[in-house]
Amino acid sequence: MDYSVLAETYRRIEETTKRLEMTALLVGLFSGTPPGIIRKLVYLTQGRLYPDFMSIELGVADRLAIRAIAFVTGYPEEEVTRRWMKEGDLGLVAEGLVAVKKQRTLFSEPLTVERVYASLQGIAGASGAGAQELKMKLIAEILHDARPLEARFLVRTMLGRLRLGVADMTILDALAITFAPREGTGDARAAEEAATADELAARRRNRAAVEHAYNLCSDLGEVAERLATGGMEGVRGIRLEAGRPVRPMLAERLGSMEEILGKLGGKASLEYKYDGMRIQSHIRIGKEVRLFSRQLENVTGQFPDVTAAILQAFNSRDHEEAIVDCEAVPFNTETGEFLPFQEVSHRRGRKYGVEEAAEDYPVILMAFDCLLLDGRELAGAPYPERRKALARMFRPTDRVQMSESLLTSDLSAAEQFFQKALDSGCEGIVAKSVSEDSAYRAGARGWQWIKFKRDYKSEMEDTADLVPVGAFAGHGKRKGKYGALLMAAYNKDLDRFETVCKLGTGFSDEMLESMTAELGAQRVPQRHARVESTMKADYWLVPSAVYEVLGAEITLSPVHTAGFGKLRSGSGLAIRFPRLKQVRADKRPEDATSVQELLDMYERQLKKVE
Repeated sequence: MDYSVLAETYRRIEETTKRLEMTALLVGLFSGTPPGIIRKLVYLTQGRLYPDFMSIELGVADRLAIRAIAFVTGYPEEEVTRRWMKEGDLGLVAEGLVAVKKQRTLFSEPLTVERVYASLQGIAGASGAGAQELKMKLIAEILHDARPLEARFLVRTMLGRLRLGVADMTILDALAITFAPREGTGDARAAEEAATADELAARRRNRAAVEHAYNLCSDLGEVAERLATGGMEGVRGIRLEAGRPVRPMLAERLGSMEEILGKLGGKASLEYKYDGMRIQSHIRIGKEVRLFSRQLENVTGQFPDVTAAILQAFNSRDHEEAIVDCEAVPFNTETGEFLPFQEVSHRRGRKYGVEEAAEDYPVILMAFDCLLLDGRELAGAPYPERRKALARMFRPTDRVQMSESLLTSDLSAAEQFFQKALDSGCEGIVAKSVSEDSAYRAGARGWQWIKFKRDYKSEMEDTADLVPVGAFAGHGKRKGKYGALLMAAYNKDLDRFETVCKLGTGFSDEMLESMTAELGAQRVPQRHARVESTMKADYWLVPSAVYEVLGAEITLSPVHTAGFGKLRSGSGLAIRFPRLKQVRADKRPEDATSVQELLDMYERQLKKVE
């Protein structure tokens, strides 16, 4: 398959401001892709070579890309760098310089997706002595044969900055439309034209089945390949597998313990909500232990102490493999007191000094759910059954314990447990359903789990995790940096980000400097297709980061688009007096506070006033 087809689709995706058009472009791309390379093409569209959890990076730095562009085009590295400083995008620089090359060699060959992918694999696999020169050679070879537009996206892909902002859910929608036709038809495009209620229901079931398969395997490439080769039966065959992370289940929120118990049928299992780093532990005795973050990043190498603690606590005499949901909580080894999340964040992303960091920032692992045990999938079992399995597999130690819990239907006991959690240094509690349908819903946020936090006692009942989608030029001391950010909440139903405030306080000078550089790498020339905004930012950003924001209250606003028209015609939701609390590097944009959550928070805020 010609790489030019991929590049042209990327160009059109980059230029659209309509999500439905973005999806239609992907449908057209997938429809024309041979089944044998659909997996590779999906990974490239995600801006990577493999699923996230494999943690394999290309390792191409800006300087190496500049050298390769200069070598291929004949321009001095200084000129390439000058243009980069002006453009802010080496992909556009490569496109421009390739377009004005004085002469194309007679030996240039059209690039194919297969060749590009193989070259990128070679770049990612280069290591040891001579690795940089090998990478340089491989980059130069494909850039030499690239057309201008191809050069733009090749360089962006190699640098890990594709800038398309195509979300996993958008790709899933396109795959479902392309390969999961209506029941009773063999026409994939007919899936877009459901004429009856039965056909609509069939489409929803197919889309839900595709998303469920992805939530279990966390691998869009595998889902695409199974759909392309085996249809719906192919994706229904995907199962939990130790060593491959599951997309985590998430909680809703309510403002009182009375509401929570009422929502859960009068009885619930209450658990401490620890202020730590969520970790999914995959245990295979005799093989390995793998640890994955909430974002499905393989963090095993960053937490050797946790791996050792798991092996010590795991009941390997009776069990061989398991998938366990846990929280790694920082604590004081002298007093046993829990410490804030920021302590464990010091250990993220380290390649050196790992052992020293484990001593300086120790953690205790609090296990709270079991998804797989010895080949048996427990994710579909009721929560009490999963909790019993968890108790069987671990022997509590000083570094691995089960989360503190209470099964109750008594409001007074529940409120006392909540206070006990706060007194222990926790954020609050998570209340979990114990009904027969209390399955672990991978990748979903639902009312089976409900969180209740300390922050609910403030006027704005909780912090909000928001996504920067635009930026405004700084003035005065902030000249040359971003002075404020346009922040948005996530509308899950429409897979888009809707604005809720401008954020300009809570930043240190150092943070402004790094934030401008990091977010600047995600700049795009126009509002992104997944962003809904009536405000005009000085710079538009691909939704990519998550910031935790504090505010005084949630109000109605004619300016912002979050929940627009839901509560009052011509008005959306806005957060007054927002200020940055912290950057949430452990969350994806789609994990941000949802528009529905903000609507619920606003309603509960009104009840307090009444």
